Amino acid sequence: MNVETIKSFLHQIPLFKELSNEELDAIVNITQLRKFKQRMLVFMQGDPLDRVFFIHSGKLKIYKTDLSGKEQIVSILRKGEMFPHVGFFRQGNYPAHAEIVEESTLFVISIKDFEKMLLQYPGVSIKLFKVMGEKIIDLQNRLEEKILHNTYEQIIMLLIRLGRKHGESAENGFVQLTTQFTNRELANMIGSTRETINRTLNQFKKKNLLIENELGFLIHVEKLKEELF
Repeated sequence: MNVETIKSFLHQIPLFKELSNEELDAIVNITQLRKFKQRMLVFMQGDPLDRVFFIHSGKLKIYKTDLSGKEQIVSILRKGEMFPHVGFFRQGNYPAHAEIVEESTLFVISIKDFEKMLLQYPGVSIKLFKVMGEKIIDLQNRLEEKILHNTYEQIIMLLIRLGRKHGESAENGFVQLTTQFTNRELANMIGSTRETINRTLNQFKKKNLLIENELGFLIHVEKLKEELF
């Protein structure tokens, strides 16, 4: 992959979108390309945190495991997304596992190299703070959902959130999820069980709030919102 292709891709990432050509060139100079096959681990929870990643293609999941080995999915990431966001400001270890869901190509940047670059181009830090702020708000909202709402409502909020992040407008007010999720993955995202997800999704289907097709789920966001009141 040539330099201009890398530069064009990085320019589309929110973190780098407002950078000058000179600043982008500095980023490209410290960027490496790596390919990963399905089910490979990019890093494990507890590994030394020394690099950050940007997804050029493919899909992966970020998840944590407790002492019993139970999996809790933090997020599903696709093209154009960065992980982990704490990487540039936190010393220590990766806070979660990162596993490839679909064969992926990632751009990799060493944190040490990035820190040296920031000394030359401090404006990049300001943009990064803005992106971090958006992530913090999202995490706060998800914590509030967990504390203040029952499982039925949490599933509704999860589907609405996935529709906003992974959805495209379809007919009759529905949104097509462009990423397919198994019921187990949905359960792991909110700390529930697959059986509970199965039962609740069947309720949604009967109420015409959700349709399952060959691409995955069609969800009616506005009608789902009405279920919360």
